[in-house]
Amino acid sequence: MDTILCDEVLQEIFHRLPLPPESSSAVSLVSKRWRRLLRSSTSSLTLRLSHHHPHPSFPSFLSDHTHLSSLTITSTTTSNISDHLLTSISGSCPSLTHLSLSTGPLSLYPLLSLSTSCPLLSSLSIILSRPLTSLHFLSSFPNLKTISLTLVGNTNTNTLVSDHFISSSTELLKLQSICLSGIRPGDYAINFLWNNCNYESLLKLAFQNCEGIGDNYSFSCFIKGLNNLNQLELKTCRSIITLILLNLADNPFNTLSSLLIYDGGNRESLLHFLQETNCNLQKLDLRLPLDLDDNHLFEIGTKFNRLHALRLQSCCMVTGEALKTLGLALTNLEELSLTNCDVINGQTGFLVELAQNLRNIKILDLSYNHTLVDKGFASMISSFCNLRELKLRGCSGLTNVSLVSVCKNCKCLESVDMLYCNGIQEEGVEFVILNLPELRYLRVEDRKLSEAARRWMAHKYIEVQS
Repeated sequence: MDTILCDEVLQEIFHRLPLPPESSSAVSLVSKRWRRLLRSSTSSLTLRLSHHHPHPSFPSFLSDHTHLSSLTITSTTTSNISDHLLTSISGSCPSLTHLSLSTGPLSLYPLLSLSTSCPLLSSLSIILSRPLTSLHFLSSFPNLKTISLTLVGNTNTNTLVSDHFISSSTELLKLQSICLSGIRPGDYAINFLWNNCNYESLLKLAFQNCEGIGDNYSFSCFIKGLNNLNQLELKTCRSIITLILLNLADNPFNTLSSLLIYDGGNRESLLHFLQETNCNLQKLDLRLPLDLDDNHLFEIGTKFNRLHALRLQSCCMVTGEALKTLGLALTNLEELSLTNCDVINGQTGFLVELAQNLRNIKILDLSYNHTLVDKGFASMISSFCNLRELKLRGCSGLTNVSLVSVCKNCKCLESVDMLYCNGIQEEGVEFVILNLPELRYLRVEDRKLSEAARRWMAHKYIEVQS
């Protein structure tokens, strides 16, 4: 077989087959020829480095991947190896379009070299250190669409302030996605983004663990002028969330369709945004244990009755009555997530009424509601005949009885997650496999899969996911 197939045919086979990592390793061991052809046909590569410096053969290894367009590198060491890696990448991967380096921090000169050697780069995820004097190097990437920046180290405001006054570029950045992490007060180099990003192109804006935003005035002008922003994510950003939400509410062109806020909000600014914005939210994802109450839910039901996805995590301050009222308004809802919600643990019966008003739900997530029991769950699940995906992870109060109700009422289920459900046993897993004709993905502990269950899964092409 090895002599019959020419290089081009083998390359085409390797290029078309989405080989998992373990299969790729096996293929590379067949012969040197197969290893060379496999590398030359690989377009996406993820590497995890465990040593302090790249191996001397690392550039040669990268050069063998002539079709490489996406590269992700992580490291188990905290030493600074990123500059060496970037130098190797710049000289070996001219066709690269996506690069993610979770090692760091990087220096300016290797980044400038990267922009010259990899002109097709459209997505870049990197770590930079303080003091950060400039982001002008971004202008050197002509095709850059997605940027993810993480800042580390101590803040030196005296060094950073200078860029506050000179952050301008001759050509606007055509970024579609900006993701920032670790921004602190005094990181004024970030203003380069607010002053030089094309308002028309930006679609996604994300902040994580951020305490600053650069210059407030520059950012306010920027966010009020965004014409096509449709996705906003705020994770652990309590210090800046009021500024962002108030300015976004004043945006006359508000096209936001997806909003995510985790671990740090402000009740008043969130309520003001919900009341004043003219956007048409389609997806709302909130994890605000102490900052989300019934007033917000009533406003959501009043303002966003076309919402398609609602995800609430750890909602300690909301009541079952508010959720039932919300269910009456959101008749178009297709995804509902109530994860680790005290209202489920403390108010029995409301789930049944909620389910009766949400019959279009296709994705239901009730994970980590430890007091959810068979009787209440069975009563509500009978209303979800169109369900495609069900997540019950960590619902330790459910038993095999609940799975009988699932199989009876949800014949269209394609994916079920029942990891860490201590009350569900091997027999229940077998029952699900045999009685859900559309099931394709199952998440369950390996010890709960009998030999018979494994055979049935193989016959029905059901995949176990961790």
